Amino acid sequence: MRVLAAMSGGVDSAVAAARAVAAGHDVVGVHLALSAKPGTLRTGSRGCCTIEDAGDARRAADMLGIPYYVWDFAERFTEEVVETFVGEYAAGRTPNPCVTCNEKIKFEALLEKAVALGFDAVCTGHYARLSVVDGVPELRRSADEGKDQSYVLASLTPDQLRHAMFPLGDSRKSDVRAEAAERGLSVAAKPDSHDICFIPDGDTKSFLEKRLGQRPGDLVDAETGAVLGQHTGVHGFTVGQRKGLGIDAPAPDGRPRYVLGLEPVSGAVKVGSARDLAVHRIEADRPIWPGEPLRPGPTECVAQVRAHGGMAPAVAEVVDGGVVVELREPLSGVAPGQVVVLYRPDADGGDVVLGSAKIAATA
Repeated sequence: MRVLAAMSGGVDSAVAAARAVAAGHDVVGVHLALSAKPGTLRTGSRGCCTIEDAGDARRAADMLGIPYYVWDFAERFTEEVVETFVGEYAAGRTPNPCVTCNEKIKFEALLEKAVALGFDAVCTGHYARLSVVDGVPELRRSADEGKDQSYVLASLTPDQLRHAMFPLGDSRKSDVRAEAAERGLSVAAKPDSHDICFIPDGDTKSFLEKRLGQRPGDLVDAETGAVLGQHTGVHGFTVGQRKGLGIDAPAPDGRPRYVLGLEPVSGAVKVGSARDLAVHRIEADRPIWPGEPLRPGPTECVAQVRAHGGMAPAVAEVVDGGVVVELREPLSGVAPGQVVVLYRPDADGGDVVLGSAKIAATA
């Protein structure tokens, strides 16, 4: 097959490309330039998409003996990922930009271009397992549970998955680094990138305030309605947050307060006790089914609301085009804007992705 290997400049994508070459595919490497100012998006192990990363990807491609190109997707990345991120926070929701990037950039923009150029598949360094049986894709958790990225890939469509390759799905990260060293790849010991790539200093609140300005509002006790303080914008908070609330006095019981809800129109940030964070029901819209759509009626599953952690056994059902998820065990810190991913239950808690949807409301 003709394979386009997306090479970020890190160890995972380099080894994934190497395995595609070793499997006998006709491989071309491509690095996605996602920033108009590439020198500004890395601080140590934070961020990505710098000139340094492009150089690391080029050196890896040279070692593998494959052609290498840089494609400028900066404008589309800004529109689809960064602006969506800012808009979601302004609306009082909590987005996951990695999900958006995989959906809109790596497996929409990149794949569209790759297919138009005659490539059969896009190869990435994601940790997830993928198989296609009778034309139906099956996306599964990776062998390395700590690195599993099936959650951020669960928004991909069946057609996108049919043109995807994840060579690292059966490997552990330690083995990938060892293989990179054996192959003489200079990125073998390169630190993983962390946090949000376009916020390299990790200060999301300051990043949002620069773009949205200050939108003052009240910090309100969700139980009594009492005003406990003021803030500079709901975009500085997310459901489940405990630190940085700016409330001097503790709750009457002496325990910390947490953010329970955000009201962007009134500007209110509602706070309360940890017990009030428990969510038993999730209503989600815009479902995507990587394989077969969910069958009518209740379906036993495992629901996951964060990339790592936040899992509970549940029953899901398609209702009016959306998905209602009844959790058998409550989850905390579940916020509108997040993605809920449904897994087929098994002895290990859930392995095969059934689908995903955007959380609209909780109860």
